[in-house]
Amino acid sequence: MDRVVKRVPVTAYIGLGSNLADPVSQVQLACSELKQLPESHVLACSSLYRSPPMGPADQPDYINAVAAIETTLTPHQLLAELQAIEQRHGRKRERRWGARTLDLDLLIYAEMALSDERLTLPHPGLAERDFVLYPLQEIAPSLVVPGLGALDLLVGNCPSKGLSRYE
Repeated sequence: MDRVVKRVPVTAYIGLGSNLADPVSQVQLACSELKQLPESHVLACSSLYRSPPMGPADQPDYINAVAAIETTLTPHQLLAELQAIEQRHGRKRERRWGARTLDLDLLIYAEMALSDERLTLPHPGLAERDFVLYPLQEIAPSLVVPGLGALDLLVGNCPSKGLSRYE
């Protein structure tokens, strides 16, 4: 007899960013597309934030947000789904920190710490990125980031570098 294994839903946080092809629409549409993920549902999407580009300065400002979802997908399954959404938005990986139509980063997956050739959790740049921490604090103010500590302390140690809420 086959055993059915039921996975317990976990909360995951996803960073969204765009600076090409109408970035506001790209991020808003991606937030909507997260609602279509299998075995998942969206708990919250932050406000939109504008930030200067990381890396090469010869590109437009970014529009960023963070979404919280509940999912029974594994981290690698979720990553594959996020990359499929990026591809549908025309994402091209041409240069590190280059301009992009859509960037979806799996920031946090439950209390999991993971590092393999495809995925590192929590996201390795999370603690230094105001455009991730501030929207994350908006939707999960009491969050404790696995291996890094309380979100409010991370925010306190990461001054805003030109980040502003997009109106």
